[in-house]
Amino acid sequence: MPNTDRDRAHSTTGTAGLESSGEPLKHQTDIARAAALIADPSRARILKCLADGRALPANALAAEAGIGAATASAHLAKLVEGALLTVEQRGRHRFYRLAGPDVSAALECLALIAPPLAITSLKQSNRAIALRRGRSCYDHLAGRLGVALMRGLLERGILTGHDGIHRPDESVRDRPASYGHDAQYRLTRTGRTALAELGIHTERLPPRRPAIRYCVDWSEHQHHLAGGLGAVLTARLFALDWVRWGRSPRAVDLTDTGAHGMERTLGIILTDAMVPVGC
Repeated sequence: MPNTDRDRAHSTTGTAGLESSGEPLKHQTDIARAAALIADPSRARILKCLADGRALPANALAAEAGIGAATASAHLAKLVEGALLTVEQRGRHRFYRLAGPDVSAALECLALIAPPLAITSLKQSNRAIALRRGRSCYDHLAGRLGVALMRGLLERGILTGHDGIHRPDESVRDRPASYGHDAQYRLTRTGRTALAELGIHTERLPPRRPAIRYCVDWSEHQHHLAGGLGAVLTARLFALDWVRWGRSPRAVDLTDTGAHGMERTLGIILTDAMVPVGC
């Protein structure tokens, strides 16, 4: 359908900050300091555990990293001091979360150049499969599930501006595992109506962040939806119990109810590789 001026107002242009503008840095940055914080294996495991945007207590992070409470406390203090994590007090417990989506994006980018961890157990193999099937990319969906969601939004005419396929030979600034810049997705008038029926009011998207963005998915090499709309849509899917957190950190499972709901409302047809878990 043709784009209206109102639709064009929802483009990804005009956003503030380095990540959205793609402009070169105007000051020097201490990459070595940030890299040193991530380089410790225990701290890297803690950061990956928090990459879904949730806040977790220190004891849960210690267990995930396979270290003692005192060691975890020292690592967490360094990550907070280095501005990679934030911490808040909830009763007697302290909860930690990533300082923002840029930290999660940096971890995704590092995953592209990092050697793969050796898979030595069935548990590790199942975790890797689960992450490719569906995972969180900070506060929005990624993996096959996130890519399928994006494709459904495009096929239903909810979004327009690109076909969602990453083509390396045609890319100018887009790279896997990072925010995209080459395409300009827009929310259509049809899309606003369809999302309102799903309980999402697009005029109430989170302020001070781009409404519509996309990431180039590192495992699927296609686009998945990010930005304020991606975050709100993901939160709504959790609220409807269409998706649930999986057993592994960041893993997201699709429920039977979600499979039917997404097919009915967003036109997403599941493949064998995206079989939903039982409710």
